[in-house]
Amino acid sequence: MGEDLSGHHADRIQAAIASDTAAKSALVASWRRSSSLHRLNPTDCSPPRYLTEAELGEVRQHIEPLVRAAQSSLDRLYLAVGGVGCCVLLAHRDGVPVERRGAPVDDETFHSWGLWTGSVWNEESQGTNGIGTCLVEQRALTIHRDQHFHTRNTGLSCTTAPIYDHQGELAAALDVSSCRADLTEAFANLISMAVVDAARRIEAETFKMAFPKARILLAPVPDKGSGALIAVDADGLVVGATRSARLALGITQRCFDKPMPAADLLGWAENGPEVLAEAERGVLQRALARADGNVSAAAQALGISRATLHRKLNRLDVHRSH
Repeated sequence: MGEDLSGHHADRIQAAIASDTAAKSALVASWRRSSSLHRLNPTDCSPPRYLTEAELGEVRQHIEPLVRAAQSSLDRLYLAVGGVGCCVLLAHRDGVPVERRGAPVDDETFHSWGLWTGSVWNEESQGTNGIGTCLVEQRALTIHRDQHFHTRNTGLSCTTAPIYDHQGELAAALDVSSCRADLTEAFANLISMAVVDAARRIEAETFKMAFPKARILLAPVPDKGSGALIAVDADGLVVGATRSARLALGITQRCFDKPMPAADLLGWAENGPEVLAEAERGVLQRALARADGNVSAAAQALGISRATLHRKLNRLDVHRSH
């Protein structure tokens, strides 16, 4: 990149930082962090630092369950964006990509840019960039070309979304990056929708894997695509919730320290005697269904007499189909 262009980019950043726009612009606020907090220079042409294989293995191990849960979503996302010269990166919350999808023909180019597993893309090292800034601000964003802090990165367009684990904690970032000069901001916005959707799928799959024996319910919130899920155990108590569900329903850690009935959390009105009756009715109906409507067999399975089962069926107004 020419010295004039490099100097122009640096001057533009310094002028923005010196103005009062940092209070209004998230981008300028990130530039200011890069310059003032992290002491970075926009004209620094050093490539991203790479971890050793051992260091990368250790970072990956921290989010191994999430990496396993992400595989199909990474493949699907790459199928959507790989044909237009993009690569897909799944990065640990420290800003280090641990998983990648890309076309072999582009490998040399992407590796030279540092868009590879083991590179360090946190804001402290690379200034304003898709992965690092997304992790700091914990929101989906696009850092398009000259919005990057370092001049060497202004050929990149990076769209990134945060990923939260089953406890609602920031765990990773999902990124689609391109170094094509003809990638427009409008197209980057379309990519953003695909990235956010894939990030939520990864969160949902990670959540389901963390609670394999629980029922997973979609919380009744206005945004049905927000990924607001709760996990409910066999007793109807809430044992887990995604970050979206925690925010939408006001769920705190206290809800898990002292488990709350899902019915209370979701506002389902309950009346004690009616609930017990419904529960008992459900048990009887399931027993009859398993016994194909045979009352004697159902009674035996329940460990009660045929006469007792008949009395319960009549009292609870359970209609037998056989």
